[in-house]
Amino acid sequence: MFELSTDLQCFLKKLYNRRTSNLILNFVRMTVKHFTDESFEKEVIKSDKLILVDFWAVWCGPCQMMGSVLDELSSENEDKNIVIGKVNVDDCPMTAGKYRVMSIPTFLVFKGGEVIDQTVGGVTKEKLQELIDAHV
Repeated sequence: MFELSTDLQCFLKKLYNRRTSNLILNFVRMTVKHFTDESFEKEVIKSDKLILVDFWAVWCGPCQMMGSVLDELSSENEDKNIVIGKVNVDDCPMTAGKYRVMSIPTFLVFKGGEVIDQTVGGVTKEKLQELIDAHV
């Protein structure tokens, strides 16, 4: 994973106000993966890790609100054997169709290539963390 040096972090904090520098630092540290129809089999189904997948769309308001929640969860769960990723349902209709995603956001938890849990709709960060913790 790419990390910024302490000197560069300090520079960014001085250059920008606190909120802006935190957004930049979080963007650089962001570890949420983006899966496609082409990569889903290899990166999710054949993975030996627990994977939380967010099925979303650009035009979906609740999906947009969940984006920062996923970024936070990804950072907070770095030390666990988990991957957090997203599938854009408009760009990846085959994968969304295969898993019968009818409403977004839909969150599916995969382990050993199988869906082992799910939740639909905008949920709290705590609810998603519970979903992760139940299977780690």
